[in-house]
Amino acid sequence: MGFKVKVDGNWRSFRHRNYRILFPANTVSNIGSWAQRVAQDWLVLELTHSGTYLGIVTAIQFTPVLFFSLHGGALGDRFNKRKLLIATNALGAFSAIALGALVISNFVALWHVFVLAAVLGISSAIDAPVRQAFAAEIVGHDDLPNAVSLNSANFNAGRLIGPALSGLLIAAFGTGPSFIVNGVSYLFAIGALMAMNEKEFFHHDRPKSMTNVREGLKYALARPDIYVVMLMVFFLGTFGLNFQIFNALMATKEFGKGPASYGLLGTFVAIGSFSGAIASARLERFRKTRFVILAGGVFAVAVIVLSVMPNYTAYAIFLPICGITALTTMITANSIVQVNSDPAIRGRVMGIYLLIFMGGTPVGSPLIGIMAEVVGIRLTIAGCGAIALLATLIIWIKFKDLVEVPSDISVDAVLKSANRNQNNQTK
Repeated sequence: MGFKVKVDGNWRSFRHRNYRILFPANTVSNIGSWAQRVAQDWLVLELTHSGTYLGIVTAIQFTPVLFFSLHGGALGDRFNKRKLLIATNALGAFSAIALGALVISNFVALWHVFVLAAVLGISSAIDAPVRQAFAAEIVGHDDLPNAVSLNSANFNAGRLIGPALSGLLIAAFGTGPSFIVNGVSYLFAIGALMAMNEKEFFHHDRPKSMTNVREGLKYALARPDIYVVMLMVFFLGTFGLNFQIFNALMATKEFGKGPASYGLLGTFVAIGSFSGAIASARLERFRKTRFVILAGGVFAVAVIVLSVMPNYTAYAIFLPICGITALTTMITANSIVQVNSDPAIRGRVMGIYLLIFMGGTPVGSPLIGIMAEVVGIRLTIAGCGAIALLATLIIWIKFKDLVEVPSDISVDAVLKSANRNQNNQTK
């Protein structure tokens, strides 16, 4: 016999048994993922001593988003999301353990890092939109905004621990163990997914066709409240959310620090990010498109200020401010897109969202790496913040009077309206 847990307020998603099973497993997995991010960056710097190669490997890892995220969202709308996530986690585990074994055995070469980063990128590109849409099946529509905030807090709790743990492991044993830790952490997520009770899911009717990605594109373009958010996310994600590269190059090139100090910078970002994620659970009434634009502008200014921090201590102390402004913006953006999308098409819309969010990284990361070597990392960070700020100002001027669309409008109504508008324009 089952039982219900009474949980209200900021933690109400925990009243769902499946959510309680998955949440701690995701915490372990997130710690492993952040540990690998730090180790992968450090490994590339050890092998090449080059910011350009650091940008290239980041681009390789995110390039699969361009090719797989839309289809990943379509797969999530068509097939069993739980089983899809088990498969993507298994592929991620293989990638991490293989790289760890190569490092520990002293056989690793740069091309190994490139290939396995691409494998991990393929796994993540399919996993991300499915995982985002899966949240609604676990907690239902009413608790979805709360789950988005708690999942972001979970992700950044991993960021609090993972980078610092990885820095210590690298200093003591090299980069290999960090990859093994991540590979094992995927097994916790797989176990939790297998233990979930599908009878308790909030199921929605799946579309008959899985191939119609164009419906998702048409739907997003017909919803100004959604596509304006996606515009903001593109510029902030491509130019602002590059702390992985910023911190690696600032720690090594500018401040002359080692792996432990570099890993600690990730923890400082996470302090702000975690705080922003927790606070956002109380900000549901502010989850409007205009708020994303305003908060994004504040984040862009914070990135510019970060570039002039005079020493390691000041830089580290200011990172939480960047983290809290970034996460407040991104959680609001994610919530708007998820909650305001019809369940029948949510997977495809989240595929578009994640394509835009991460799709600029394959271009932005190598560019940032090259610019850091040409003009210096400080000017590069300032330039990234300036681009994000300029884009925010233009979006604000053009869309400040945007009318929000009701969240309960159906996909059929949106697509019919879009078709009518297209026909009128044709006439």
